[in-house]
Amino acid sequence: MGVKSLINYKTIYFFAPHGDETKEIKQDLSKLFDRLDIHTVESDKEADIIASIGGDGAFLQAVRRSNFRDDCVYLGIAADSNRHFYVDFHYQDIQALEEAFQKDDMDVRRYPTIEVKVNDNNPSYCLNEFTLRSSIVKTLKMDIYISDFFFEHFNGDGILVSTPTGSTGYNKSVGGAVVDPLIESMQVTELGSVNNNTYRTLGTSFLLNRQRPLTLLIDKNTDYYPVMSLDNEAISVQNTEKVELRLSKKHIQTLKLKDNTFWHKTQRNFL
Repeated sequence: MGVKSLINYKTIYFFAPHGDETKEIKQDLSKLFDRLDIHTVESDKEADIIASIGGDGAFLQAVRRSNFRDDCVYLGIAADSNRHFYVDFHYQDIQALEEAFQKDDMDVRRYPTIEVKVNDNNPSYCLNEFTLRSSIVKTLKMDIYISDFFFEHFNGDGILVSTPTGSTGYNKSVGGAVVDPLIESMQVTELGSVNNNTYRTLGTSFLLNRQRPLTLLIDKNTDYYPVMSLDNEAISVQNTEKVELRLSKKHIQTLKLKDNTFWHKTQRNFL
C-alpha cells in the first residue's frame, strides 16, 4: 500500500491512555485533522487511521487494543519531546505533522508481528516481543523445538522472542542483535542460560523465518508458574505446558516520515 492511498482515509481515532492529561492535545489534534478533511470518530473499528498519543508504550497499547488491524494505518504522536522508535511525530511540533500530511511527505511501512499460542488457547499477537520467565527464584527448564526438530534442552531464567522492530528494546539489553525490519524474522534470545557439563545451550541469539515455528515445552516435573508477557502487557495462563510461536502473516501498517528510517532512529537513540 502506497502513501497516495491516504487521500481515501477520512476518519481517525485517537488512543489516549492518559485521559485528562492528554485531553487538550486530543482536541488540538482533532482540529488539525478536521482541516485536512479527516474527521475524528469514537471507535477504533470505524477509523482509517488509529493515532496513539504518548510514547512507544502508548503506540503498542493502541495496536493491541485495536486487535492488530491490518486494514488501517497506525500513527504515533508523542506528548513529550523524548525520542521514540514507533512514534515519528511530536505534539510540540504540530505544524510539522500538518505539513507532512499536506505534502504527502510520508511512507506507509509494514511491520511483522509474532503469533503466540499458549496450550490450546486462541492465538495472541505481539509487535515488539514475547517473554517467558519463571515467577519463582529458580531456573526454568524447557525443551525447545524448531519446526518439529528438537533443538535443545534449556535451563535458565527464560526465553525472549522479538520482532525486528522489537530487537532494539529488551532484546538488545540482554545481548541480542539489532535486526533490520526489512528482514522478516523473529529473534530468539536466551535469558540467563545455564551452561555446564549437565546442561548445554546455543548461548547466543538466532533468527527464524516464517517457515520455522518455535515450540517451547515446559518441564512438568516442577511447578514453575511461568510469567509471560506480550509487548508491554503480562498474560496469565494456568498450567502452562506448551507455547508455540511463529512469524505471523498479520502485519501492521504505520505512517512514517520518509527521512526517519529504523536506522536513523537506531543511530539517534544509541550512538
